[in-house]
Amino acid sequence: MSHSFFLRVYYEDTDLAGIVYYANYLKFIERARSEWVRGLGLDQRRLKAEEGLVFAVRRVEADYLRPALFDDALEVTTRLVAITGARLVLAQEVLRDGAALFTARVTLVCLTAEGAAARLPADLRARLAAAQQGENG
Repeated sequence: MSHSFFLRVYYEDTDLAGIVYYANYLKFIERARSEWVRGLGLDQRRLKAEEGLVFAVRRVEADYLRPALFDDALEVTTRLVAITGARLVLAQEVLRDGAALFTARVTLVCLTAEGAAARLPADLRARLAAAQQGENG
């Protein structure tokens, strides 16, 4: 099951033509990922404080399909595609009335606070695997 995050396009998100500025889609999907993680019960501040681990975007593959416009009501969906020892791959879409405007495949990596690659904690991997199983089951 994918996670949904809803937002509205504000004037500040657009250019002079009232079209969402391309970089703002990355902000929209970042907010959705944060809410997806929160929905899994993961406290990222605690993960950093207690285990010294953070997530960072390693790669984004993005397709801009149609423009979002000022005052549009948008839905951003997030779905876990793959999980490895230290990496997550997510599929994200920005939708307006069910039509895809923007799609992205985002690779996140788990890092120590110093920036070195780190394995995902076992309990987090289990929670993510259960969420992924829910997607496929």
